[in-house]
Amino acid sequence: MDVFSSSNSSFSIVNHRLMGGGVIHLECPKNRRGLGEPDMIILHYTAGMDAMSSAKFLVRPDVKASAHVVIGRDGQVIQMVPFSIEAWHAGKSSYGGRNELNHYSIGIELDNLGQLRLEGGKFVAECGKEVPVGEVYTEDSGEEPTYWHDYTNVQMRVLNEVCGLLVDTYPIGDIVGHSDVTSRKVDPGPALRVADWIQYY
Repeated sequence: MDVFSSSNSSFSIVNHRLMGGGVIHLECPKNRRGLGEPDMIILHYTAGMDAMSSAKFLVRPDVKASAHVVIGRDGQVIQMVPFSIEAWHAGKSSYGGRNELNHYSIGIELDNLGQLRLEGGKFVAECGKEVPVGEVYTEDSGEEPTYWHDYTNVQMRVLNEVCGLLVDTYPIGDIVGHSDVTSRKVDPGPALRVADWIQYY
């Protein structure tokens, strides 16, 4: 049995699965292809109602998408696919001269509603859920401001912890957003300020 742990983490990796920290494991039998030694992490947002509903959606046999892990806004971690098995999260993708990045990467989904619309003074997600003003991140570097669901501090702390353990366990060379590997996507969006949370990289 292969066990990897870090003194700074409440998690460990046992046989390519996260253990400790209250991790919930769901089965995703549709994913069977071996991943080998993953060398990059790709970050996404779920755009779903909550972490568990997003995870249950991703493991459905009729859904042609999946991910290794979902991290909830309260820091809850749900793992669907072992890190030794390929998940379907990157789609048509390229980075660093390589294509089809599902073959090389670990996919982490963050429970987050993504880009928001401002309607009648209210911030509304694509799924119709209203977001409180205190959870809105405004990106105003362009011609017009855009609005995004912000990530929580505990979510960022757990993401940092999980990524640190993955970096210690696998030959991870790159941690990127989905939007970095395909022009089709905008996740994880500007609310994920990577430089603010990657402390080990």
